[in-house]
Amino acid sequence: MTRNTSMSSGYCSLDEDLEDCFFTAKTSFFRKPQNKLVEKHVAIKEEEKPLVLTQKEIKQKIEEYNGKVKNCLGMRLNSDGSYTGFIKVHLKLRRPVTVPAGIRPQSIYDVLKEVNPAEITDKRTSFYLPLDAIKQLHISGSTTVNEVIIGLLKKFMVIDNPQKYALFYLTKKGNDVHLQKLKGNEQPLLIRLLAGPDTEASSFALKENETGEVEWDAFSVPELQNFLIILQKEEEERIHQAQQKYLAFRQKLEQALKAAGKPG
Repeated sequence: MTRNTSMSSGYCSLDEDLEDCFFTAKTSFFRKPQNKLVEKHVAIKEEEKPLVLTQKEIKQKIEEYNGKVKNCLGMRLNSDGSYTGFIKVHLKLRRPVTVPAGIRPQSIYDVLKEVNPAEITDKRTSFYLPLDAIKQLHISGSTTVNEVIIGLLKKFMVIDNPQKYALFYLTKKGNDVHLQKLKGNEQPLLIRLLAGPDTEASSFALKENETGEVEWDAFSVPELQNFLIILQKEEEERIHQAQQKYLAFRQKLEQALKAAGKPG
């Protein structure tokens, strides 16, 4: 798999976990967190130095890993010393993504031929991806975080700059969640191998690459125009909700005044 655009034999996905579909923006431009775990228990973990394993250690770790796997998603050690396996990535995107407008989803032929959806049409539209959707990715031990992000975006035909997104590693202990932002050159499959196959205790998540304030300069003009449309729709909806709320209060007050004015 090349780093810039490709999805080769080192990368594929299992579609049984998620339908290839997009959700339109029906609620808020910035989604409210819907995690079951309370945010106050989330802690950012400091970056750790990458661990380098010998071939003997990798073989031993894979044997231990496969001994704990309860499904067919084990790891495979190849004769050349490389290894492949699966990682599960949760898509936790709170803002709309940009996709080409009016074209069909990519086929296997498009993926193999490295068809770039951005070159098919100049039209753009924004959608919400399904909240907390999950994708199983088949990758190699040498696949980097940057390549995983690019592969995920390409799978969903997202044409946003990959630098807008980051891959995080989540570990859970009770109600506590430790969140670690991974570097672009780290290897997710190695992290999975060292952690073991329990995806309830640890998992990967694709999130916006937050740096504090929103970097609006990173968005294209069509993206910004779509955001304005979404904001306008949200504003109109909030105004309508406020009007209905106060109308209901007014009606109750008027009924109370009428009742109080009647002779006993």
